Amino acid sequence: MIREQATDRRTPKTVRHEADLIVVGGGLSGTCCAITAARAGIRVVLVQDRPVLGGNSSSEVRLWVLGATSHMGNNNRWAREGGFINELLIENLYRNPEGNPLIFDTIILEKVIAEPNITLLLNTAVYEVEKSDPETISGLKAFCSQNSTAYELVAPLFCDASGDGLVAFQAGAAFRMGAESMEEFGEKFAPTAEYGELLGHSMYFYTKDTGKPVRFVPPSYALQDITKIPRYRRFNAKEYGCQLWWIEYGGRLDTVHDTETIKWELWKVVYGVWNYIKNSGQFPEAETMTLEWVGQIPGKRESRRFEGDYILKQQDVVEQRTHPDAVAFGGWSIDLHPADGVFSEKPGCNQWHSKGLYQIPYRSFYSRNIRNLFLAGRIISASHVAFGSSRVMGTSAHGGQAVGMAAALCSRNGLLPRDLTEPVRMQELQRELLKTGQHIPGLRLHDEADLIQTAQLTASSELTLTELPADGPLLPLTSSAAQMLPLPAGAVPRLTAWVSAEQDTTLTVELRRSSKPDNHTPDVTLGTLQIPVKKGKQAIELPFDAVVDEPCYVFVMFLKNEYIRLQYSALRVSGILSVFNKINAAVSNYGKQEPTEDIGVEAFEFWTAERRPKGQNVALKIEPGISLFGVDNLRNGLQRPTNQPNAYVADPTDSSPTVTLSWPAAQRISRVELFFDGDYDHPLENVIMTHPETEVPFCVRDYILCNDRKERIFQQTGNHQTRNTIQFDQPIETQNLTLHLKSMNGPAPAALMEVRCY
Repeated sequence: MIREQATDRRTPKTVRHEADLIVVGGGLSGTCCAITAARAGIRVVLVQDRPVLGGNSSSEVRLWVLGATSHMGNNNRWAREGGFINELLIENLYRNPEGNPLIFDTIILEKVIAEPNITLLLNTAVYEVEKSDPETISGLKAFCSQNSTAYELVAPLFCDASGDGLVAFQAGAAFRMGAESMEEFGEKFAPTAEYGELLGHSMYFYTKDTGKPVRFVPPSYALQDITKIPRYRRFNAKEYGCQLWWIEYGGRLDTVHDTETIKWELWKVVYGVWNYIKNSGQFPEAETMTLEWVGQIPGKRESRRFEGDYILKQQDVVEQRTHPDAVAFGGWSIDLHPADGVFSEKPGCNQWHSKGLYQIPYRSFYSRNIRNLFLAGRIISASHVAFGSSRVMGTSAHGGQAVGMAAALCSRNGLLPRDLTEPVRMQELQRELLKTGQHIPGLRLHDEADLIQTAQLTASSELTLTELPADGPLLPLTSSAAQMLPLPAGAVPRLTAWVSAEQDTTLTVELRRSSKPDNHTPDVTLGTLQIPVKKGKQAIELPFDAVVDEPCYVFVMFLKNEYIRLQYSALRVSGILSVFNKINAAVSNYGKQEPTEDIGVEAFEFWTAERRPKGQNVALKIEPGISLFGVDNLRNGLQRPTNQPNAYVADPTDSSPTVTLSWPAAQRISRVELFFDGDYDHPLENVIMTHPETEVPFCVRDYILCNDRKERIFQQTGNHQTRNTIQFDQPIETQNLTLHLKSMNGPAPAALMEVRCY
């Protein structure tokens, strides 16, 4: 029994935590920051004011995680974010291909609590910032309502990933809220009054079919007049969750302090929409349906953006400007919404894409006037227009990882965030990020400590792509189709395709490439053929007389023809893709981007991949064959296709593929890093959209590692992750290592992206 005498006042129980880094905000950016820092060896406290991690991707909001891949709706091939966010999405694919948001919660939480260097504080809100001087944060005060405990959080470094910039705001960090004028940065897409200053909040709902009639009596606050929503005719009984992202409101209000007001308005809309679906008589299929879930907190898009030493701008996105301190990338469209949201007559968004990925500089990830404060998530240093692209969760998570590694280097060396901009230190940060799988466009890993750089590499076989066999479906050419092929500098090989024609016709075939070798927008035409085709099935020669002056992908394009069926192949290979000139309205892709006025974006065609099980390669004979899949790719510093496949691929006929690393003398090896093909072209949306597999088919499932005495020193079965780290209890001594790639997760030749040894 506890009994205390009456007193004037009491203070709550107080716990003090000291760490190397305090991360405030447990959305994906904060979580990825914390895990990256913890794995790099520093002590982290992760503070989250909600009961779950994941922010807008959690079961509290249920928005799908997207980034540069843009639902496979743009020209950014192999563009899914790498590092820990890739690990998380691959794990979700394996456990949760149906997209259950509750399962996604458990996967994030499991990853965090598995890290011994992380102290996790859920349901804990930071309410006060303490400073040792005007430019330095010394500590935070926080309170958990669930255990009535106050926390004193002390560290030399802090990261604000809170969404609204709670810590940065109280610390006095310079910030912006709202849209800049066109004149400030020369951004031609700076919004007009109808698009307003801010993007609004959204709230989602889930439904289910009970199999029996269910009535719905709306709450008194439900919106009664559905015609107040100009797009009400778009509502249907089938869409749910973040498919209804355009149920948005608040763009003309203060999206920090008016959030509760915005939430109530969104509740009115949600229950009014469901009343309309259930009781208007327009949707008889909804008779047996009921509401399963309605969001309790809105998903917030925009509030404060804090100023770093660099402000990301529209031109950085569209022109793909390079930065010496690049640590992350983006690729989502510049996606601005009308200020009146769901009550606007205008379309729900206005998306404009760039031709490829853009770099995000490190200088955008820390405060320009608070010396020990990192920024992560949607509050990074960006203009309102650039924010329209950088704000999405995949991009935010990727940037959070960069902050986590930067914090680890700062902690290890007694530095402050700005100190890492010194060139040698920046190169170290970039190198450490690349080692974790963090792709940075234009950079490749150079690691002198990696023993593979001095090894002789051999393999039991190497793919030379002489054909994509004509053993797949014969499909109508109702949309233009193209086969992407990687080529070295030099002459384009001789190509043969197969078609079937309903009548005599002429088929147009073009050969294109991108104006930038790392882009995958086919905007440069190398040749055009007009090929007479007779009725019936036949082989057609494609005698392109063209030369590419640098390694790149070319696009062999078969233009739309209603009389033609094109032969496809069942063979799928790492780094080989087919693309199609189709429409994906979800990301404002209508086959071609055509701005009607000068808003600072480019016109170009969209050629996008299809999701498996569709998207077979076009059947082709290739003479001479393409020999770009050799073992030297394993140490070229790239872990995904860019302007080349960057993969070792075994010959499809090799039943027991092996890769051997040999040295002139025995080496002492403590750790081996393997990177497999996680198919970075697939977006891996975590909710709503289901996926055709639980494992990526290009990823090795089972493998064995042997030493120079042919002894098995490591064996893995059932692998589904891209990155595998083999850490030996005691260093081994061997003159060679042989990796036996025993089986794949799907019908594809064995492939491997990178091997590193330490």
